Amino acid sequence: MEKSRGARASPNPFSSPPSGANGSAHPLYASSREGSRPPPLSTIPTRAPPAGYIPTTTSPTSYPPMHERAPHSHSPASAYFPGYADPSSPNPEPGDDPALHFAYSTTLRRHPTADSFGPAPGVSTVGVGGGPEGWAAAAQRYLAQALSAARRIAGLKKEEKEEREPHKPGSEPTPASIYASLPYTEALQQHRTSLTEGLHNAAVHQLREQYGYNEFEVPETEPMWLKFGKTIWESHLILLLLGSAALSALLGNVDDAVSISIAVLIVLTVGFVQERRSEASLAALSKLVPHHCHLIRDSTPLHLLANDLVPGDIVSFSVGDRIPADIRLCEAVELEVDESSLTGETRAVRKTPDAVPRNTELAGRTSIVYLGTLVRNGRGRGVVVGTGTETEFGRIFEMMQSVEEKRTPLQLSMDELAKRLSVFSFGVIGFICLVGVWQNRGWLEMFTIGVSLAVAAIPEGLPIVTTVTLALGVLRMSKRKAIVKKLPSVEALGSISVVCSDKTGTLTKNEMTVTEIYVVDELVTVSDMAVVGVGAPQRLSHAVHQTLRIGSLCNNAFRNDEGVFVGQSTEVALLNVLEAFGLDDPRQNFQRLSEKPFSSEQKFMAVSGAFPGSPDARECLYVKGSLEAILERCKTYHVSDGSTPALDSNTRGIIHSKAAAVAAHGQRIIATAYAYGPAGSTDLDNPERCFLTFAGFQGMMDPPRKGVSDAIRLLRSGGIKVVMITGDAETTATSIARQLGIPVGGGRSSVLTGTEIDDMGDRQLRERITSVTVFARTTPRHKMRIVEALQAEGKVVAMTGDGVNDAPALKMADIGVSMGKSGTDVAKEAADVILVDDNFATILSAVEEGKSIFHNIQNFLTFQLSTAVAALTLITLSTTFHWSNPLNAMQILFINILMDGPPSQSLGVDPVDRAVMQKPPRARDAPIITRRLLIRVLFSASMIVFGTLFVFLHELSDGRMSKRDQTMTFTSFVFLDLVSAIQNRGLSCGLLQNRMLITTVSASFITQLALIYVPVMQTIFQTESLSSRDFSILLALAATSFLLHEIRRRYERKLNASIVYFPLEEMA
Repeated sequence: MEKSRGARASPNPFSSPPSGANGSAHPLYASSREGSRPPPLSTIPTRAPPAGYIPTTTSPTSYPPMHERAPHSHSPASAYFPGYADPSSPNPEPGDDPALHFAYSTTLRRHPTADSFGPAPGVSTVGVGGGPEGWAAAAQRYLAQALSAARRIAGLKKEEKEEREPHKPGSEPTPASIYASLPYTEALQQHRTSLTEGLHNAAVHQLREQYGYNEFEVPETEPMWLKFGKTIWESHLILLLLGSAALSALLGNVDDAVSISIAVLIVLTVGFVQERRSEASLAALSKLVPHHCHLIRDSTPLHLLANDLVPGDIVSFSVGDRIPADIRLCEAVELEVDESSLTGETRAVRKTPDAVPRNTELAGRTSIVYLGTLVRNGRGRGVVVGTGTETEFGRIFEMMQSVEEKRTPLQLSMDELAKRLSVFSFGVIGFICLVGVWQNRGWLEMFTIGVSLAVAAIPEGLPIVTTVTLALGVLRMSKRKAIVKKLPSVEALGSISVVCSDKTGTLTKNEMTVTEIYVVDELVTVSDMAVVGVGAPQRLSHAVHQTLRIGSLCNNAFRNDEGVFVGQSTEVALLNVLEAFGLDDPRQNFQRLSEKPFSSEQKFMAVSGAFPGSPDARECLYVKGSLEAILERCKTYHVSDGSTPALDSNTRGIIHSKAAAVAAHGQRIIATAYAYGPAGSTDLDNPERCFLTFAGFQGMMDPPRKGVSDAIRLLRSGGIKVVMITGDAETTATSIARQLGIPVGGGRSSVLTGTEIDDMGDRQLRERITSVTVFARTTPRHKMRIVEALQAEGKVVAMTGDGVNDAPALKMADIGVSMGKSGTDVAKEAADVILVDDNFATILSAVEEGKSIFHNIQNFLTFQLSTAVAALTLITLSTTFHWSNPLNAMQILFINILMDGPPSQSLGVDPVDRAVMQKPPRARDAPIITRRLLIRVLFSASMIVFGTLFVFLHELSDGRMSKRDQTMTFTSFVFLDLVSAIQNRGLSCGLLQNRMLITTVSASFITQLALIYVPVMQTIFQTESLSSRDFSILLALAATSFLLHEIRRRYERKLNASIVYFPLEEMA
């Protein structure tokens, strides 16, 4: 395959340093870098197989070649490469549509199939040998899956869950943790391999049988019918409606049964389609990239797919490669690995083959490179010790799989509402039956009436309105660059009381960036310079220009084919800062003559060279490194080309104080210096005899994302606590927290480290956790404990993150929020919400949307319940007192359409009330029907009942019920109901702000007029034209109700104004 970057120009990355796409030396280092390449890796003598080792076969081809074996649903990726017959072939050609089999993120693979009840595309369901046994196995598999699906719907898997509970994923030590503290020679010996020969082909088959393929077995995707069934089973309100439909059908009320069933079908379809759309949007973010690696088997260098690896394989890697498994290092040259997706640590970690002490934490195992991490600098070689689920990422994957999905606060509230409506329905049936006994009426008659009333009392349109409101919220969020995977998650965002945010890549950019440049007597803030647009080199002082130039010359990072700098994170930062000042890379005209590589002992790097063809073509020595190492070798400092004053003790003290101030903000300092003359004229190894000129230093850090601090301030003003969780060191974490506005109190009362969490029991952690805002040096298991402790305290927790290390906590949290651009696919898979543009501030909009949706749900719930209670009360009173029916069947049907139709839907799209962000989050167990909402329902229902009874009893005073009298009663109910719809909008919503509400109410009003005055409608609804006097009475009645509602609304607004909410800034 074509090489995408210089680091992969050769099948063996040890044969050459980073090079260009054409395989030649990178143009920046042409002819000058040859002499400065790192020395070739050493090799150790070939180790013979240990005594007692007996190969499983004497022929490497004793097991079937890959192309002869039938692939299965979890076969290796190479099974789908027909051209893979020759193991030494470095370029396997993919078969038909390999994207269906490779779903590879930066850290985790998935092998989904289109339908979990069918085979993978291109995979035969017949056994390898063919025959009926294959079909029998397929039929058995189908039956097992169907039974398993039925049990999942019915919730009959509790026994298996209890059996698995004693095992906690990730509790056993991983191979990486074991071999990190052992000499690499012991790892080679235990795996019966050697650095020069690798594994024997004969042993690979046996090892694969023992350890499996280097991949994670993802549970098969649930079929659509199963997801549809679970949607029904998990909604108590839907089950209640289906039960009422069944009762109606049994009692002969087919119309009610059909209308309820249609309503349920609409609800399920809208919700299901919307969630499928969100899943499709998520799938579009995934990258389908097969993963390769370089290894040695039987002394032959190979370029294979990563999931063919087995423990004992010898793998090599260099700049730009992703580590294909957990590997114990045997050799390393200037090797630095980016482990931010695993540990959260921004800076690349220097790796060496030296063993580390036992029980060293994950981030401190410098002798291990982990699956999915990225090589930033240098190169190395090692032995595979962990594959698949036995890797550190595999343990994270197991933890994520063990977390069960939780129901959102809205789902819990709707379940509670369904239970209350069920109790209310049985109460109505019981009451009607008692009335029948008292009036000596038949049991069956009264039971039929009671069931009819109970069914009428259940607002079957409530799930429709709720689902449509949530779906509209999802669409609005998508326009704000946020993909919501499940409908209830939109509202749950409004219930968040704690936001636990990963630092690296979420609150910060996850890239080292130069933020400050210091030269003697001048401190330049890079961001400020970039904002004002200073882009001409002549606007910079000579010293600043020289500092920037040395940082780029003394640099081995290079630009890849995509135009992005690749290399050590600090060196990439030193090159990126040039763009802020409009400077070109000076290495284009620089001829490098020698290089002294950086080492942890000397703590500096030096290069020498010249600019041929320039006015000053003298050879120069350029040095960069730690401030202490550079400053002790300097005798002068740079002001301009002709001015280099002596560096006295006073100036040194000023430089050290400035550096300490910069470092206090969590920045890493890179100092620069230079000297004229060839490299041999300066003795860098002897600081006393070294005469360098100090240029300045650059302070760099992983800076906060733009807008994050403002978002945190607004979240805290709404009573939402923001907590930072990171794998970084405590000092770096607290520094970033202060910059972002996260309160960090004096001492360590607000900070907790992973080690301290390990020393605490669950109860101790719960007691301490409410006062902590920064968690440092955490692992995925720590993050899960933090989320669990907060939830145990009754908090609704949102977790944001982008790395694989965040995935288990993302899934455990009430709302998991992943980054769309920088987030790994496994993080997106575990999350409920994906921020497409990686903007943390989008969470603010999401919380606002969630709170607004919940208030809108309460508004239309008030309207629907008040209408249902009013209709139920009227029918119950007429039944109890043997009155004539105030409404006929068609009129009741029209009222039901009003209750569940357009006016109700319109209440769900009230504009966002900005004041809701000032209100604290609602509690997890807070009911959707609050005391105030219940009073509002009773008030609205009373307005309708009293108004309609006034008209009904007045018209009934002559002792008979005419068509005109029933029309007056029907029209009064509809007018009063429309007033209820208008006046149950949001308290801060103006009369004309919700245009859809005004439109639907106006349309309903005109429709009511048509029912009264259009002859065809009069026949259907048994109505009669009303005189202008009658119509004026009804309008006056509606106006009276409108005024009384307005008084109620004003009183509620006054109550809200009297409630004082204390933002977290004042409470802290």
